Amino acid sequence: MPSDLIDDYLAGLEASSRRVAPGEWGLSIVDVAGWPLHVGLKLTRTRPPLLRAQAEVVGPGRVDDHEVLFRNRSLAIVRYAHTGAGAVWVVGDLPEAAVTESELDRLLGLVVSAAADLRRLAA
Repeated sequence: MPSDLIDDYLAGLEASSRRVAPGEWGLSIVDVAGWPLHVGLKLTRTRPPLLRAQAEVVGPGRVDDHEVLFRNRSLAIVRYAHTGAGAVWVVGDLPEAAVTESELDRLLGLVVSAAADLRRLAA
């Protein structure tokens, strides 16, 4: 079951993690390009069901919208998104059926890498 695998995977990380609700987790990484990154993970009820990972990267107005769109073209599995207020988030989805330890590691690695790249640009 993906929930058990995710629990076990997160427990093995050096980062702080917690189960927020059934099918939902939080992961806090102390330093990603200068400040903490808080990643939320959730098993969605969409069809097909997905494991979604997302994190706020920078606040409103920190990076030009054109730059965000341009960088989106080079990303795989993850993408940048804007909130209504203009904050930039990184979001990645993995089909629930594909959730393995290595794919979860890949997804989270891509989320962290994309967040770090955009934060360095905003600095």
